[in-house]
Order: sequence, then C-alpha cells, then structure tokens
Amino acid sequence: MSIKTPLELFYDKVKSHPNKLYLTQPHDGEVQEYSWQQVNQKVRQVAQGLMELGLPKGSHIALISKNCAEWFITDLGIMMAGHISVPIFPTAGPETISYVLEHAKCPAIFVGKLEQPDQQLAAIPETTKSIGFPYAKSKCDIDWETFLSQGEFAGYPVPSMNEVMTIIYTSGSTGSPKGVVHTYESISWTANCSLKALNVNQEDRILSYLPLAHITERLLVEMSSLYSGLEIFFIESLDTFKTDIQRCKPTLFISVPRLWTRFQMGILAQMPQKKLDRLLRIPIIRGIVAKKIRQGLGLDCARLWASGSAPISPATIHWFNRIGIKISEGWGMTENCAYGTSSVPFREDKIGCIGKAYEGVDIRISEDGEIQVKGPCNMKEYYLEPEKTAEVFTEDGYLRTGDKGEIDADGYVRITGRLKDMFKTAKGKYVTPVPIESKLMENEYIEQVCVTGSDLKQPISLVVLSEDGRKQNRAELTNSLELTLNSVNAKLESHQVLDRLVVVPEDWTIENDLLTPTLKIKRHVLEKKYQDVINAPYKEKVVWLS
Repeated sequence: MSIKTPLELFYDKVKSHPNKLYLTQPHDGEVQEYSWQQVNQKVRQVAQGLMELGLPKGSHIALISKNCAEWFITDLGIMMAGHISVPIFPTAGPETISYVLEHAKCPAIFVGKLEQPDQQLAAIPETTKSIGFPYAKSKCDIDWETFLSQGEFAGYPVPSMNEVMTIIYTSGSTGSPKGVVHTYESISWTANCSLKALNVNQEDRILSYLPLAHITERLLVEMSSLYSGLEIFFIESLDTFKTDIQRCKPTLFISVPRLWTRFQMGILAQMPQKKLDRLLRIPIIRGIVAKKIRQGLGLDCARLWASGSAPISPATIHWFNRIGIKISEGWGMTENCAYGTSSVPFREDKIGCIGKAYEGVDIRISEDGEIQVKGPCNMKEYYLEPEKTAEVFTEDGYLRTGDKGEIDADGYVRITGRLKDMFKTAKGKYVTPVPIESKLMENEYIEQVCVTGSDLKQPISLVVLSEDGRKQNRAELTNSLELTLNSVNAKLESHQVLDRLVVVPEDWTIENDLLTPTLKIKRHVLEKKYQDVINAPYKEKVVWLS
C-alpha cells in the first residue's frame, strides 16, 4: 500500500482544487473562510518565518492554543520547515507548560486563544521565543502579522517516513506527562486507514472543537482533512457553540462522554423524560420528534456520530439511539494514534463494547486480562524515557495498554477496567471501578462518578450531580440515588458492593485539576482531595456534603 505524508497530500489538494473551501473560522461575530490556496499561502509564510529564526532542522516547536485555522496552518508550516511539532493543551497549567517546554527543549512556541493567558504565558522561559496568533490577548515576542511578513517558503519538501513528525504529551492522568514520539509513518498510515474505515470523503464536514493537542482530534479531524479534502469548521467559543455547529451542519461528529451527557441534559431541560417517552411511543410522531431534536442540536445532517477518550455509559448510547443518533464508540491511546477499535458500523446488540480491531491492528488479551495492541500505528518511543518505553512494550512488540478487557466470538472488545485503577479493599479483594461507575451513570441525575475505597471494608462512590439533578427536591433525589445504589449493588459480587454514595458539591473540572484536558477523572487527585470523606464513617446510604 502506497502511503503519502500529510505534506504530500496537502500539495495535492492545493494543486487539484485550490479554490475549494477548506477552513471556516469565526471571530468577533465575523466568519473568515480559507480556500486550500489561501491556506497554502499562509503555511508557506509560517515556514519562511521559522526559517528566518535560524533553527537547526528537527527543532521542537511548541503549539498552545484552542482550535483555530491558525493551528492547522502552523502545524503544516512546522512540517514544511523541517521541524517537529509539540502541541500543548490550551487548558494546561503553568507547571505543565514549563515541564513540557523544558523536557522537549522547545526554542519557539506559537500561542493562541487560552483560558488564563497571563498565567500560562508566564510559564514560558525567556529562552523560548513566543509567536502570537491574532487571538492572543497577552503580548508575545512576535505578533502574527510580523511573523507572516517575511516572505513565502518556495520549496516542496517531502519528509521520509522514519522521520519524527510530532511529540504528543499525554494528559497526565497518572503523573507527569510523557512525550509520545510519532513518526510520519505511524501518523500517515493511521490517517490513511482511518479514511477507509470511516468512509470519509471530500464532501464531509467536521466541527473541530475538541483539543487538537489530543491525538484523536489531530488524527480524525486535522489529518483526516488532509487525506480526504473534507471541510473543517471551528467554533469561536463555548458560548457560540450552538451557532457554530448550525453553520457547519457536520456530517461527522465526534464528542466525549461528558459532552454527550450535557447534550442529553439540555434536551431533557426542554422536554422532560416522561413526555419524551410518551411521544417516542407514537409511531407517527416519533420520527418528527427525533428529527426536531437532531435539528436543534445541529446534527440533522450527520451520518456518523462517535464517542471516545473515556468510557460512555451504555444507557446514554441507548438513549440517543431512540432519537436517531447512533453513537459509535472508538478506543485508542496517544501511544497508538488512537487507532485501536471502532464500532462502525453501529450495532445496537454491541452497545457496551468498544468495537472491533481496525484493519491492520492486532489485538490480544494477555494472561492477566490486559488488552495489548500491535500495528504500524504504534509510537516509536517515549521521548527521553527509555525505561518507560521498555516497560510499555512486550518482548514481541505489543503495546501494553493498561486496559483490562475481553473479546467476544464476533471479535468485539469490551473494556472491563484499568489495571492501575483497580484497588484492594480491607478484605484483600480487588475492585475494578469503571464497570460500576458505568452502571451508576444510568441515573439521569448523576453527571460524574468515582468509585474508590482502597483498604476500606467496602468500596464507596463519590458523585457529582447534573444541573437538572441539583434542581430536584432533596428528599426525592435521595430516594432516586438509593434506588440506583440498591439496583447496582444487587448485580455486584459481595466484595464489590458499595457501602454508600457521597454527593460532593463541587464540579470536577480541568480548571480545578480534577479532570485531564480530555475530561478523564484524575483518580489519584480526587482520592487525595476527598481522603477524609472517603475514610469517614457514615450510617446513611446517601451522604450529602452540603
């Protein structure tokens, strides 16, 4: 199979349809549209600007910004200039920014829209030159217009497949971020295969709003656009999300479990569950109601809906399926280009599975139940960490994923937990929290959950209520939570039975460091924060902390 690099595909698109719309960027109430040729001009200006910095070939160039057209343009410019991109999550705190820039030894960083620009920019050392996108509110060393004013790069370089293309730092859910090294081969092979697996073509439209510093958005959105020629639409902010998605009318829509839950809660805030159930039972009305809901979400043109990054409750998938939104789960890691399994095409009888192995990927279950994967999508190494690299690969080249799972007779994989998330109770029995958390999430008033209890007689669960849940009468809500607790416990082995649910008042967010940038809970941080609560003796089955 002949595979081209992202740069080669970019050259092809510019040549074959220079005037076709590629990127749509809203800003300050206006919309800027970029054709392939217009993007090409700016990419060459970025490449020339980098050349003027006089950096050695293969320098590590950092990127920290929310998604925008300039992110794509700069990534391509970094490739064209012969350098290696190092994306950083736009929500990263000063400590993480400082760590990545120092660890990767980045001489330059591109800065765009950020959550807390002053604090985040303060973490950039003087030795790292900062270049500001047009949205950057804090002063950078070089502004965007000045950087682009130094001419256009004239060449058509083609990197070799074994060259390093990017170093992607993990979100740090279990400690310091690790730099995942991917070559042009692993990225190119994965992007090419993804198109075939998902039937992506140049008529498709995608809304880019999940962090581009994350491997899923980078591969399935940015790289996918280069390999297929599809159109990309960006959002201006979360406040304009509804307007931006209606402008895009995406044909492919990728989200994460927490956002799918938010969409569900938004629908139920306008139409209570009992009324929705009643309408969906009427054959003539059902299709009209479902279509109206999809239109309201801006998803009426979508042909593929997906969820990844963290486990999604099967109950949530069943709920959306009733209104014609068939959410296909996918699974992968930064270390394997997020290219492990896929549930496309959607099968209702396989809800709860993460799908089958993609073509070209070999998946096996080890003796201790770990999912292990092998394929051209696997990373080269962890940057500057040979010991951790050796630990994560088996002797015969399989990637140890850290996920526990099983494979059914049809080849569908089901995750049963994380090896590192397992904990031992005082009875000496191991508990795997993820499947229990998934069952608890079936209660519509629960938005976030963490099952814990190392060294306790019985595990407990910390829960955060949904916005709708907080509006309910406390007595009725307590009854609902007790019913869910009893229902879940009835299906668990004796050592897994939850002693209680503890309702905490504070949302778990990226900002308070309780979620990773990809919206996974940081168990070790949560357990430390709520240590006294977890270990305190309570008689009630549902405990309220406020």
